Amino acid sequence: KKNIAIVAGGYSGESTVSAKSAEVVEKYIDKKQYNITKVWIDKSSWKILDGEKEEIFIDKNDFSFNRNGKKHSFDGVFIIIHGTPGEDGKLQGYFDMIGMPYTGCNALVSSILFHKHSMNKIIKDLGCAKIAKSMRVKDASPQTIQELKKQLSAPCFVKPMKGGSSIGMTKLNDFKNLEKAVLTALNEDDEVLVEEFIHGTEVTCGVFRHKEKKIVLPLTEIRSKNEFFDYEAKYTRGMADEITPAPIDKAIFEKVQQISSFLYDEIGCHGIVRFDYIFNENGIYFLEGNTVPGMSEASIVPQQAADYGIDLTGFFSMLIEDMFYRVKS
Repeated sequence: KKNIAIVAGGYSGESTVSAKSAEVVEKYIDKKQYNITKVWIDKSSWKILDGEKEEIFIDKNDFSFNRNGKKHSFDGVFIIIHGTPGEDGKLQGYFDMIGMPYTGCNALVSSILFHKHSMNKIIKDLGCAKIAKSMRVKDASPQTIQELKKQLSAPCFVKPMKGGSSIGMTKLNDFKNLEKAVLTALNEDDEVLVEEFIHGTEVTCGVFRHKEKKIVLPLTEIRSKNEFFDYEAKYTRGMADEITPAPIDKAIFEKVQQISSFLYDEIGCHGIVRFDYIFNENGIYFLEGNTVPGMSEASIVPQQAADYGIDLTGFFSMLIEDMFYRVKS
């Protein structure tokens, strides 16, 4: 049996979401095929989570650990850290350096998809979807606030450039609290994206590859009961209606799947990636891509996989098998 580390935690406010996802991965992963160890990574330490009292730390030289004088190492890593360092390329770079296989995108692709402004530029360049009008800022000085008011119109979103789960994000219906919103986002990141709000229907599409076969999952429509699909709506049952498959026009459904499939290959993705969009009468707008989408039972990708006909055990096995397949090829 191969030894797999489920790596959870992270350095951001998303670590609580990562913990939930990791529980689900641990629960459903095929124990007949894999020996599972949970590894928790935070700013203070990298350690084994196995319910034992004694703390066992990871040796970062080769991502191994010692227990009772015996060295244990891993064959591969299932990354389930949302946000930094698991979704922005940092961990991927580390695992590349020590030659450890891992699930998901490589370091470069992860970092590009994590940086909203860079991703918007790529989408614009590819011309496969529209993007909302936006501006990148690095401070909340009077000049910056003035410039934002001049360039953009409300309603708008103010969000950290990198990061997810809508942490540090504000929706503004006017510019009264613009400075405060920029400062809130600057708490989470050193760059902020201020983006005009697009009215429309929000949909999301998961794509993954299993060996030679690429699978484009059915779309989910998101109807949030909050102002937008924020942290509360994402992780509180009943705060959002997520409908899979999305009850939308067939032509748009297929077009979004087509865009997602194209982006997955064009950017060079691996593992499961979820692409988010909003569409209205003007067209389909790209919102963002998630290289480590949520895997808790309330999360979107597990819903899409189920609708496609793949249970979670099978899905996680496919992601792990694909990881080893890539190493071989």
